[in-house]
Amino acid sequence: MAEPRRDQVDDDQQAESGLRKQLDDHLDEQLVEMLRPEVEAAEAELTSDETKAKSPSSDKDFFHALGGWGALLDIGLPWIAFLVVYAATDHNLQVALIVAIGGAAAIAVLRLIRRQPLRNVFGGFVGVLISAWVANRTGNAKDFYVPGLLTNLGYGALYLITVLIRWPLFGVLYGVITQTGTAWRKDPAMLRGFSRATMVFVGLFAVRLIVQVPLYFTGSLNALGIAKIGLGLPFYALALWLAYAVLRGSLPQDKWDEARDHVTHLLRGNKK
Repeated sequence: MAEPRRDQVDDDQQAESGLRKQLDDHLDEQLVEMLRPEVEAAEAELTSDETKAKSPSSDKDFFHALGGWGALLDIGLPWIAFLVVYAATDHNLQVALIVAIGGAAAIAVLRLIRRQPLRNVFGGFVGVLISAWVANRTGNAKDFYVPGLLTNLGYGALYLITVLIRWPLFGVLYGVITQTGTAWRKDPAMLRGFSRATMVFVGLFAVRLIVQVPLYFTGSLNALGIAKIGLGLPFYALALWLAYAVLRGSLPQDKWDEARDHVTHLLRGNKK
């Protein structure tokens, strides 16, 4: 039987190679078409994320980064529950304490289930536990408010001292969380702005003490509870807004935008 000629074998191999290349190219094109929607969707999502990361934050973003109104409810709701239950149960201290602790725990569980920040819940829950322990040990309902009074005194003194020595606490915290150290102290506008914002909270703690301490010593429990609520959520919101407005008004627009963006992104857990 005659063997195929050499040139014919080469032609057949070239034809087979060409056919294989055409088939590979066709498969590559089909694969690209199949994956095109996923690739375009991924590119769109990446572009959107980059745009969000680069876009400047707004005043509304800053407030939401702090936790918004939900953060204020996290802190104040257990105290409201204590006062209401204590009055409704004819001054049953044990029941009121249980409801206050239960309310704080329920808020914490809800935040965990919804995977929301716990920083405000944790602070409020610990505060309620300490207050409940003190009131339970003394057996006097008004002592439920003693830890809060001492906390206001301590914080007020601390904030005031940092301003007097020209190391306002808000400035120190800003330098830490933005990893800029003490650079803010070299800028007169930032030093002045952080000092004024810190003094707003000195005023907050001072007003709370001026109103609540006399009520505590006169045993005016209902009035003390009302003052605790009124000077808690609403007054804290007012102080936060005032500090925010004072800092914004003390800084040039470009420096304010930079400071707000730093803090907002860091509170959200993003890296700037």
